[in-house]
Amino acid sequence: MAQVSTEKVIYNRAGQRVVSPDYLLFEAPRTKHFMTGSEAVKEAVKRSSVDASVSYPITPQSEAAHLIGELWVEGYVGVYFRGESEFGVMSELAGCAMAGARCITTTSGPGTLRAMENFPMWAGTRIPVQLVLMARGINSPLSIQPDNLEVSFLLDTGCMIWYAENAQDLFDMIIAGFVVAEKPDVHVPLITVVDGFFVSHTREAVMLPPDDIALPPYDPYKAPMPVIDAEVPPGRFLRDPFVMKSNYISYATHASWQFEVRAAIERSRPYARHYLRGLIEEFGDPEAEIVFVACGTAAAQSKEAVRLLEDEGIKAKVVKLKTIRPFPVEELINATKNAKTIFVPEFNVVGWLEREVRRYLYKRSDADIIGTPRVAGGMTMPPEVIVKEVLKILGKEVKHVI
Repeated sequence: MAQVSTEKVIYNRAGQRVVSPDYLLFEAPRTKHFMTGSEAVKEAVKRSSVDASVSYPITPQSEAAHLIGELWVEGYVGVYFRGESEFGVMSELAGCAMAGARCITTTSGPGTLRAMENFPMWAGTRIPVQLVLMARGINSPLSIQPDNLEVSFLLDTGCMIWYAENAQDLFDMIIAGFVVAEKPDVHVPLITVVDGFFVSHTREAVMLPPDDIALPPYDPYKAPMPVIDAEVPPGRFLRDPFVMKSNYISYATHASWQFEVRAAIERSRPYARHYLRGLIEEFGDPEAEIVFVACGTAAAQSKEAVRLLEDEGIKAKVVKLKTIRPFPVEELINATKNAKTIFVPEFNVVGWLEREVRRYLYKRSDADIIGTPRVAGGMTMPPEVIVKEVLKILGKEVKHVI
């Protein structure tokens, strides 16, 4: 006699069948779709049982915010409204999260800086909010072009930071991000970064699972911090007397809590490693002595440069970083153990990723670390430019690359 499954089928608010994160991310059948990065955001949110989203328009993330609004109209998002500013958005979303809602929003460039005070507050209140950051220029004269300088301001806010290379990464990372951020021993915010325009407005093939399945809803009562409800006063973060006094206990409490927030990011490593299929991705010759360490679009262009370098008779490989916080230290050390020259191509003027690489490879690698090529203000980074930099450092003439 055939066995009959007794497993109860659960549906979320939108009528989607609730499935495990592993099934949704790894096991469910997928079909190919052609879409922009902004549309990939919509599709990820559609499958994530999101309770609340607050938006504010700023290029290039306005389309993503608009599409999340469409999901609210269709019943896939519980609460959706427009804030009065980027600062207001992040503050209002914090209130939703403190009340026990699964929350997501989007921003870009100057909006990130206007809202900056909120991100350490998110981390300090241990709310697992997800921000999709579509990076763009923040400098004057005004630029709306791709530039990820703003990420350097976010590195030490106490938030996890992941970096998507393409629309497929972005889709998977958003779903995985909710799962990791909401783990009781993690429970800190996540900033999922993608390069504006290069990904947000470019169409590419994305493999999607069915849209009638979704993540389990968020259970705020498993959180390490109590939610605001009829039983818990809203002022829970400031009601304790020692926090309001200038004494040693207050100092020690605040200091230890900041360390605890950063420890929570470290505890996210095994979860991120599982749901992202590793914290890094390697492309090219495993034994190559020329290594590119990059994230986002710079990683994509470096992969093309590896192919061009093969025509020059040079073996190279790319180490793509999927997470910046936590930084994949051991993975990077192992991936660069044969490297003699490490290039760190970036889309910003300050070289924040080069600084990170130098910091974590200090005294652990004999390789020369070179922060080039580096472009900013919306400039592109053709793979030929990367190849020329490599050939120049190696003292070789260009044969095939124009």
